[in-house]
Amino acid sequence: MTKLETIEESISALPDKELWTLSEWLEELKAARWDKQIEEDAKAGKLDKLFAQAKADIAAGRVKPL
Repeated sequence: MTKLETIEESISALPDKELWTLSEWLEELKAARWDKQIEEDAKAGKLDKLFAQAKADIAAGRVKPL
C-alpha cells in the first residue's frame, strides 16, 4: 500500500468532526502554498508579461470596473 493510500484509508475512518477539522486545515495549507508560489513567481519575473498586458488593457480601456 502506498503512503497516499494509507493516508486516504486513515482519513476515511475519521469521525465527521475530525474530518471537517482536517478539511479546513488542508484548505488553509493549500492557500498558503498558493500564496507562496505566486510570490516566488512574481519575484522571478514570471508574471511580468501578465502585469504588462493588464496595464495595457487598462490604458486602452478594455476593462470594466467590478
